[in-house]
Amino acid sequence: QVQLAESGGGLVQAGDSLSLSCSASGRTTTSTTMAWFRQAPGKEREFVAASWRSTGYTYYADSVKGRSTIARDKAKNMLYLQMNSLKPEDTAVYYCAADSHLIMSTMRDPDQYDYWGQGTQVTVSP
Repeated sequence: QVQLAESGGGLVQAGDSLSLSCSASGRTTTSTTMAWFRQAPGKEREFVAASWRSTGYTYYADSVKGRSTIARDKAKNMLYLQMNSLKPEDTAVYYCAADSHLIMSTMRDPDQYDYWGQGTQVTVSP
């Protein structure tokens, strides 16, 4: 079992920056991939960024690439998402997710993740 808890959401203006944090507890291993997803009202949950297992390799959705940085502190069991140049279309509930049995081709599929946080709201005003 892995427990995840996000923090850091809020209301910001377009062009601002925001940092999200995810605290993980429980059975995370070197095989655990941790990721950020988001879900806007009326839309499906979508992939934002992932930190693949313990490799240090990171992956981003095209919509946030160049504006966001995912970072993982394995010693503290923390996952972070730094978002810059925020846009109104970034408005969503952001979720932290983890799973230890993913294959690379399924990393962006939210249905493949077993563990989720409760989500944190990010609202970007024009």
